[in-house]
Amino acid sequence: MKAQVYDMQGNKKSEVQLPEIFKTEIREDIVQKYYESEKLNTQHPYSPAKSAGRRHSASGTISHQRHDWKGHYGRGISRVPRKTMRRSGVNFYWIGAEIASARGGRRAHPPKFPRRFRKINKKEITLALNSALAATANEDYVIQRYSTLNKLSIKLPIILESPQNEIKTKNFIKTLKTILGDLFNLALKNKTIRAGKGKLRGRRYKSNAGLLLIKSKDERIKTKGLDIKSINELSIQDLYPLGRLTIYTEKALEEIGGKKW
Repeated sequence: MKAQVYDMQGNKKSEVQLPEIFKTEIREDIVQKYYESEKLNTQHPYSPAKSAGRRHSASGTISHQRHDWKGHYGRGISRVPRKTMRRSGVNFYWIGAEIASARGGRRAHPPKFPRRFRKINKKEITLALNSALAATANEDYVIQRYSTLNKLSIKLPIILESPQNEIKTKNFIKTLKTILGDLFNLALKNKTIRAGKGKLRGRRYKSNAGLLLIKSKDERIKTKGLDIKSINELSIQDLYPLGRLTIYTEKALEEIGGKKW
C-alpha cells in the first residue's frame, strides 16, 4: 500500500510505502473501550469535602417526647435536625441544618473520590491505537466523521515531506490550501461563541477539532489553528471519533513503522 508525498509547496513529490499498521482491521468496539477508559482515568478528580454541609451543632433528630429540654412536643414541626438561632426562655427559634434539603446542608448524592480505575489490556491498547491510525487512511471513516463530505478529492493518507527548517505559519497555511483544496475549510479550528446560558458556566466558546498534524519527536513545527502532535504524545483522544483528517510527515511515518505501542 503506497501513499503520495507532497513537498512544502504543496506539489506531488514521490510515493512512499505505508507501514503495516495502516492495514490493521479497524475494531470500533476496542477503540471506543480504550477511549472511554482513558477519558475516565485522566479525568480530574473532584468531590466535596467530607465535612461540607456538616459544620453545625444540629446532629441527630429532635425529640418529640413530653417535657424534654428543647423538645418538639406539641409544636407541630418535623423531626429534621435543627440548629438554634436564638431563644427566649423555653421558646426556641430553629432552622433546619445538616440535611440535603436544608439551606447550607450537605449534597444529596455528591461525586465520590477515589473512584475505581478503569482497566484495559495492553494488547487492546495496541489494537485500538493501530485501528485509529488505520481509520485516518480509510476514506469511508473520514466521510462518516465529517457530515459535510460526500466524497474525497484527495487520496489518503496525506504525507508531507519533513521540513528542514522551522515553518512559518503563513507559508504552512498556503501549503495546506494547495494540498487539501476543498477540504481546507475542515483543516483550521473554527472558534465561535456558544449560544445560551453555557456562556455563563465556563464553556463560553465552541470549537471544531480541526486538522491533526503528526510529526516525529525531533521535528520542530509550530503553527496556530490546528493540532500538532509528535508520535510520543499521540493518544486515542486525538484520533477519536475515528476518521479524523490527519497529515503525517515522512519522519513520523518512519517512526510509526518501527513503533511498539
